[in-house]
Amino acid sequence: MTTITYEDFARVDIRVGTIVDAAILEGVRKPAIRLSIDFGPDIGVKKSSAQLTVHYAPESLVGRQVAAVVNFPPRQIGKFMSEVLTLGFPMADNSVVLIVPDKSVPNGGKLF
Repeated sequence: MTTITYEDFARVDIRVGTIVDAAILEGVRKPAIRLSIDFGPDIGVKKSSAQLTVHYAPESLVGRQVAAVVNFPPRQIGKFMSEVLTLGFPMADNSVVLIVPDKSVPNGGKLF
C-alpha cells in the first residue's frame, strides 16, 4: 500500500447526494442501475452508473443518500455518460453495497 498525504486525499472530491431517479441501465455488459443524484445547488443533479443490481432494486434507491466522487471526468458506459462515481464496498461475492451516511445530511456535503 502506498502512503499518501492529506493533500492527496483532499484532491478527491467526495460528496453526499440524494438519489432522485433510478432505473435499470440497458445495453451494458454488466448489470447496472443508472442513477440521478442531487448534490445540492452548487453541483446540481449528476448521473451515475452503478453495479448495484444484486442488493438493490431501482425503486428502493430513490430518496437514499449516497457518497460519490464528483471530480472524475465523465465516463461512457455503453450509451450512457456517467458523470460521478458512486461509492460502495465489495461483499465476499464481489457484489456491491453502497457507502451511505447513517443520518440525513445536507446534499453536497464534502467528506473530510
